[in-house]
Amino acid sequence: MDKTVNSAVNQAVSDLGSYIRTQRANAQISVRQLAKRAGVSNPYLSQVERGLRKPSAEILQQIAKALRISAEALYVQAGILESREGGPVVDAVLADADLSERQKQVLLDIYASFRREQDGEPGHPAPGNSHRPEATTPEIEE
Repeated sequence: MDKTVNSAVNQAVSDLGSYIRTQRANAQISVRQLAKRAGVSNPYLSQVERGLRKPSAEILQQIAKALRISAEALYVQAGILESREGGPVVDAVLADADLSERQKQVLLDIYASFRREQDGEPGHPAPGNSHRPEATTPEIEE
């Protein structure tokens, strides 16, 4: 592996560790508490936070669940997934620890549909051309 790629990987691992540390601090829990909740050892989690270890997707999911944040957010930080477009609204929904993963996805789907409508995608009214259809009751899938 050349030095540039190796340096980029090391920086990504370090950034991931910093992100996890920040989320843990925001949740006001200790490394020991997070390690216990995530089912990993305290020294391992400490190494992850310091950028010395790159956790697997499974461990990231456990950490996300323990922090009550979106696993997707950690996957993006780890470079496993590409970041979604959407900006601060999407970030806020994904960061809301009081919402379940399903609730987050429903909100993001609704938000995306509003954005498509605003952008005037085919099949959706363009800005200024909106019309109100007759009142209907939306169907919600369980």
